[in-house]
Amino acid sequence: MIPHPAAGKKTSVFGQFAEKTTKYSGTTSVFVGAVALVLLWAATGPLFKYSETWQLVINTSTTIITFLMVFLIQRAQNKDSLVVHLKLNELIAATKGASNRLINAQDFSEEEIRLIHQFYCLLADKARADNDLGETHSVEEAEDNHHDKLAAHRAD
Repeated sequence: MIPHPAAGKKTSVFGQFAEKTTKYSGTTSVFVGAVALVLLWAATGPLFKYSETWQLVINTSTTIITFLMVFLIQRAQNKDSLVVHLKLNELIAATKGASNRLINAQDFSEEEIRLIHQFYCLLADKARADNDLGETHSVEEAEDNHHDKLAAHRAD
């Protein structure tokens, strides 16, 4: 049995900070604030005679913010991706007839993924040939259904 997340270890301080910062940085108010800062910076151009220091302020600020946000966004994306994989794994494991080979497919090598992709292309081709895009659940089942249908047609 899978333990409930609340029973486990609490999120780290950095984890909480990263999650809150990522959520907050994606809000409309932060976007409007960023636009306002850029407009304010642009408006001060004549005051500072468009000097190199004036340009350096916006360049340095945006570079630092972008650099830090890349890591926060990647962290959030990694977590979201893992959650999606877990949910898909649960669906595969719980679905009768689904191939358990695909649980943790994200850990397969590129060659293994290409091979499985070829099998599913074969499955789609067979379903398309049978005018039946939704009936079969696995390559093996598709092969069996395809052979059964061919045998039935030959018997007629």
